[in-house]
Amino acid sequence: MQAKEIRSKFISFFEEKGHKYVPSAPMVLKNDPTLMFTNAGMNQFKDLFLCNATADYTRAVNSQKCLRVSGKHNDLEEVGIDTYHHTMFEMLGNWSFGDYFKKEAIQWAWQLLTEVYGLPKDKLYVTVFEGDESEGLKFDQEAYDFWKEFIDESRILNGNKKDNFWEMGETGPCGPCSEIHIDLRSDEEIASVPGKDLVNNDHPQVVEIWNLVFMQFDRKADGRLENLPAQHIDTGMGFERLAMALQGKKSNYDTDVFTPLIDKIAGEAGVKYGQKEETDIAIRVIVDHIRAISFAIADGTLPSNNKAGYVIRRILRRAVRYGYTFLNFDSPFLYKLVDVLADQYKGFFDELDSQRELISKVIKEEETGFLRTLDNGLKRLEQIKDKLAFQNETIIEGREVFELYDTYGFPVDLTALIARENGLTIDEAGFNSAMAEQKNRSKADAASEKGDWTEILTDSKVEFVGYDQETAESRIIKYREIKEAKRTVYQIVLDKTPFYGESGGQVGDTGVLKSDSETLKVLDTQKENDLIVHFTDKLPSDPSATFKAEINSNRRSLIKFNHSATHLLHAALREVLGNHVQQKGSLVSDSVLRFDFSHFSKVEPEQIEQIEQIVNARIRENIQLDEKRSVPIDEAKLLGAMALFGEKYGDFVRVITFNPEYSVELCGGTHVGSTGNIGLFKIVSESAVAAGVRRIEAFTGPKAFEYVQEQEKELKSVKELLKNPKDLTKAISALMEEQKKLTKEIEGLHAKQSGRVKDDLKKEIAEVSGVNTLIQKVVLPSGDALKKLSFELKNEVNNLFAVLAADIDGKPQISVIIDEALVKDKGLNAGQIVRDLAKNIKGGGGGQPFFATAGGKDISGLDKVVEQAQEITASFA
Repeated sequence: MQAKEIRSKFISFFEEKGHKYVPSAPMVLKNDPTLMFTNAGMNQFKDLFLCNATADYTRAVNSQKCLRVSGKHNDLEEVGIDTYHHTMFEMLGNWSFGDYFKKEAIQWAWQLLTEVYGLPKDKLYVTVFEGDESEGLKFDQEAYDFWKEFIDESRILNGNKKDNFWEMGETGPCGPCSEIHIDLRSDEEIASVPGKDLVNNDHPQVVEIWNLVFMQFDRKADGRLENLPAQHIDTGMGFERLAMALQGKKSNYDTDVFTPLIDKIAGEAGVKYGQKEETDIAIRVIVDHIRAISFAIADGTLPSNNKAGYVIRRILRRAVRYGYTFLNFDSPFLYKLVDVLADQYKGFFDELDSQRELISKVIKEEETGFLRTLDNGLKRLEQIKDKLAFQNETIIEGREVFELYDTYGFPVDLTALIARENGLTIDEAGFNSAMAEQKNRSKADAASEKGDWTEILTDSKVEFVGYDQETAESRIIKYREIKEAKRTVYQIVLDKTPFYGESGGQVGDTGVLKSDSETLKVLDTQKENDLIVHFTDKLPSDPSATFKAEINSNRRSLIKFNHSATHLLHAALREVLGNHVQQKGSLVSDSVLRFDFSHFSKVEPEQIEQIEQIVNARIRENIQLDEKRSVPIDEAKLLGAMALFGEKYGDFVRVITFNPEYSVELCGGTHVGSTGNIGLFKIVSESAVAAGVRRIEAFTGPKAFEYVQEQEKELKSVKELLKNPKDLTKAISALMEEQKKLTKEIEGLHAKQSGRVKDDLKKEIAEVSGVNTLIQKVVLPSGDALKKLSFELKNEVNNLFAVLAADIDGKPQISVIIDEALVKDKGLNAGQIVRDLAKNIKGGGGGQPFFATAGGKDISGLDKVVEQAQEITASFA
């Protein structure tokens, strides 16, 4: 059974049982501060479990894109080493929200596996929660009794809290679970060792394929378990493991989920998969990681140095490193897998197909950059090796291993591998210590102590009225205090609020909450799943009071100018650049709008001008806002509404239109009533974010007018400096030509000066035991002149060892240059020598064994540089 059919049968089976198919949420989570990535199918339903939201269905089925590389559920280190862990994977799941519970979940799971998929019953085992006295949790007798209706009791095993009590994170919905395991070993192996002895013991052929979670508790911040308002079912089955079982394979990587990728990468590397362990591991790492990287980029998360983007970059670099080290890829190769992947998932996850060009370009650029970094890191390793040889040592210090990891992206195992190849070892304990210090600093910065919510109105739901009102009479549903490293945060949830919670690129509102007795400042508003959370300067003294919730209306107006302008800008970009333009991110605040979009070249100045003209023309047209709420998603798409990759849309959406022929978008943000309110639109910058992604920043309204005024003032000042020429451009060009001419004259004078210095220096060369030595203080106009002089001396004088202590415009610099023969014969190293000499001028430097330079702060130390260098040459005798 092929992978596509496996997925289809699962979804169809549960649809026939009254489940609604719900598309996968984006893999990179938004509006949930407890998670960075979707790590389980239930993440998008979290608020339904907590009863913070309601849905028009009580049963759901889907196949969810998941990523487990951070936090409690982190499988990264196992990936590639074994055959069944992955970073990105699909989780097939079915859910009940207060509807059916254990009986149906167990019955249908057994029916699907044994009757629909035809898995052999005598190869299956199930586990049930054995209980936990420390938390007062009892043995799950109910699940046991249901299971024994279908499977022999000898195949029902007890599971401990670690394996059979599922928790999404430190807090939140949780409950006991039953896992279904399959024994894929041969009959001979099974006869030798019973499968029940290998369940949950990390055997590669005795694996868990499905987990049925009976969601009935809520884990509080203090560790307590409270009953959820209703009982729910949350199941998750690993799609890749199921394919392995149904296709009769011994490894997930042998299924058609991965074989097209493996064939492609093995062909590119010129190796055969299955013949050598180290290349097999490398191939498995690469084909696993390319899925995580590609899906993340498709969901709108680009590799970067921050948060989710940093995790994606590390995964990408891990894949590149394996290819570089074990498959001899010294040029970009990962990007070539994107087409294979997109073709595989076409028809189900179409985001890969529609964005394959963008994904490929982003990955190729990241690969190119890291391969350069790898090269620089290898050069740094060469310097470390040379230093150790000079010192007659064989251990690379832990801080240097950490430097290679932190600065050059070298995983510690890569450094250890290269060290072994050169007869060296690494100080792993020192590296671990440096790593721990960094982690402790990060933890200290990020540490927070979250208190539990204090409930005031237990049955109330959040109502957002901010599209129509700027004030509202509100009551507090719940509140809590969060103690962070540098501040204490107070959070309040209201039953009715005009405050917009940050989402879709639009920042959250600020304002006040007023009761008869006090005023609370709202410093920010965030969305936490489906909750609107107000961050205040203090907690209310009387939480049961009625508050007037009032937003900062002037700030909201400026935000609306910028948000509506992003819609006009998006349409203008597509008009000028082409329909390939898609929004890739945005920031809409009261001061600026930032818009990221897919495009593969710089936007030319004349195009920027054209885009500006179009947007301002639409503003002058004073187009009236056409807002439609609660539109069925399919109807919205028929209207031509643009949906953004990486956003999760429900069954009903809000459609924002500024002229149906111009701009129709799905959007939850706040907007002007008509485009004329925006006043003015001015682009202030255009730049690259990543390969295939550009960024425009712009001002609107009063800020745009201020910007134009500032530009006019600056232009006027320039004209005055140039005596108000009639043709400003011509006057500046003439000035630049004059400057170019004078620069050439100065360079010529410098060259003559350096030539005279060189001739004088050659007269000072002294021979010591066959080595031509030159140790001198010099005065030169620039660092380039010092370098040029050093190489000219080396080219004209054989067997040269030269140290020049230079005064360059009052700043000290040192140059050490050594004939290559001396480097080899005498074990000299210019890089190490210059670092030692630089201590005299309170500086540092480095370079290659035959040439190195250093700079410093203390010019008075140049005489000591000369003295120390003379001691080195004296040792030649």
